[in-house]
Amino acid sequence: MTWEQDQAVYRVHFWDRSAVASYEYEVTGADVGEVLGWARGRAEAEGWAFTLYVRVDGGDGPGLVRLCGVAGEPFGTELNGPTQ
Repeated sequence: MTWEQDQAVYRVHFWDRSAVASYEYEVTGADVGEVLGWARGRAEAEGWAFTLYVRVDGGDGPGLVRLCGVAGEPFGTELNGPTQ
């Protein structure tokens, strides 16, 4: 490892499958436990699924690494991961 970063940037994508819509949020100033708790609570309250990502900056520019939640196509009939 060549570097560490104490402050992460998270992206949460909520998947409203009944409306085939997504709602995306960028979250800063929180740790992963806080963001995960918020995402789980919001998804449960709305009846949505979600995916939690952390933003990373690589040699090719910024990207997202999935931490938990829906993997793959969120509106498909087959899911590749848990919804929460």
